[in-house]
Amino acid sequence: MTPFGRKLREMREARGTSLSEMAEALGVSAAYLSALEHGRRPRPTPARLDQICAYFGVIWDEAEALKDLARLSNPRVTIDTAGLSPEATALANRLAQRIRHLDREEIAALLRKLEG
Repeated sequence: MTPFGRKLREMREARGTSLSEMAEALGVSAAYLSALEHGRRPRPTPARLDQICAYFGVIWDEAEALKDLARLSNPRVTIDTAGLSPEATALANRLAQRIRHLDREEIAALLRKLEG
């Protein structure tokens, strides 16, 4: 599940809306929404994000926060280290090799370090 998928599910459940109801309102399939929530689909297009924001009545700062979350929710990340130091390339490769073995606390600590 991606951060955006988790937030989308939280918003949908808080509203008491089923996947089918939301899918019908957005003109997409319930399978698409389920895959989006579970991170099996790429992040939504800007137009689809606007549609989701409108569906939930999300505006201004909250809409920007949701869009930022979507930008951070690509389930298949590629890191281009061309032109960077060998250490940057090593870091990217080490993270790709080890990310599945990190626990929640280790991931949280890395995120805090990168965001701080």
